[in-house]
Amino acid sequence: MDKLKRVLSGRDAEEPSGLAEVIDATSLGWGNRGFIACFAIGCLCSILGSCLLWIPKKGLVLFAVFYTLGNIASLGSTMFLMGPMKQLKRMFEPTRLIATIVMLVSI
Repeated sequence: MDKLKRVLSGRDAEEPSGLAEVIDATSLGWGNRGFIACFAIGCLCSILGSCLLWIPKKGLVLFAVFYTLGNIASLGSTMFLMGPMKQLKRMFEPTRLIATIVMLVSI
């Protein structure tokens, strides 16, 4: 059946690459993939910042930069799941307002 679909869509002449096969085989949407990628980058930056803290002289500056970028990327990753406006509305709800302000000020 897949071969018939390829023939009718005109994709029979070219052989799909490995990346195209992986993309077709996964059931994750682009929103979930964006979340995973952004969250992984955020965690990596935060861990890298923590490791760079122990470098003499420039360690504190590198820690601040990478840890801040990691927190922003991790926070931004949830926007892939629920959208930016819904994320902001939920962050600034009365029950979460103090926690949001403290988090944004600490960044």
